[in-house]
Amino acid sequence: MSNYPFSYKVSWPGRFLKPSLHGDASGFLPAYGAFLPKPGISVRLAFVGDISAVANRRPPVCYTELSALLGSADLVVGNCESPIVDMPSARLGTLVGTHHAMTRGFLAGALEAVGVAPGRLVLSLANNHVLDQGISGFEATRTALDTLGIATIGTAPTLTKVAVGPLTLGLVAFTQWRNAPAGQFTGRVAMADDFFAAADKGLSDGTDLVCAVPHWDWEFRHFPQPRTRAWAQRLAELGVGLIAGHHAHVVQPIARIGETLVAYGLGDFLGTALSRQTWPGRIGAILVVEVSADSATRGQIASYRVVPFVRLRDGDREKMLPLEKVEGRLGGKVRARWNVVFAPG
Repeated sequence: MSNYPFSYKVSWPGRFLKPSLHGDASGFLPAYGAFLPKPGISVRLAFVGDISAVANRRPPVCYTELSALLGSADLVVGNCESPIVDMPSARLGTLVGTHHAMTRGFLAGALEAVGVAPGRLVLSLANNHVLDQGISGFEATRTALDTLGIATIGTAPTLTKVAVGPLTLGLVAFTQWRNAPAGQFTGRVAMADDFFAAADKGLSDGTDLVCAVPHWDWEFRHFPQPRTRAWAQRLAELGVGLIAGHHAHVVQPIARIGETLVAYGLGDFLGTALSRQTWPGRIGAILVVEVSADSATRGQIASYRVVPFVRLRDGDREKMLPLEKVEGRLGGKVRARWNVVFAPG
């Protein structure tokens, strides 16, 4: 059914319990930086990681600093990791957490809690869990998002143009992994091979900046696999200017390939693993990017910052707070882990 290699499957439980810091840690950037002088006119983009209700019965509590940051963005882009259904069809899998699901009411409440208006949100459906509730669940998800006024990407390997202020962005999404048979994904979800085959014929013209949202790499590893880094290189060569990845469920570093900014993994935005997830998996990140709309530098990334936060249990939901707000021994551990993954400024 799935396309995970055997070595991936057998290593998953150990890495879930103890996310890995092994791998190539060279060539990465600090968590913030500027590439241009501050532009006179700019567009602010915010990218978040995986969104699910697996670890939540109710919408989260979100600190004002985070909701204000997301509320200031002209466009927010994330990954819809859970099908949106009224009643799960895969009841046992949903109960134990192997199959994801959330209701439309939960998503609407979560967006309100974190300060994101549906009309300023784009969600990718290109991920391994999108068919967890079957084909009917996939169609219900598309209908629910359309009803909420949320735009989607990742259902085709081609580029979607989105107007953001004075700029036109091109958005693409694909998944390396699937949890269901290939036949169910075909024609519904953009797989990596389909995306690259289409992109080799040309992405699109008429855009100021192309952004890719890949669902890639191995879970619970803080540093990307060689294949992931090679794909980032290929995306840069294809003309993608900004890459914001997910699937690893832990934060991964940021890099620059030529003029292309690459955030390999933003971790979970809302918990997609079990409710009692180990502490490294509770660290998430918001990538905030300022894109110039000045005539001389139109579409170029002026600056970026990766804003860390932590999700803590709050009864039957999660509480999202800035990294520096976490107290005690846990606070020391999460800040130390962040400083290992991200180069000092």
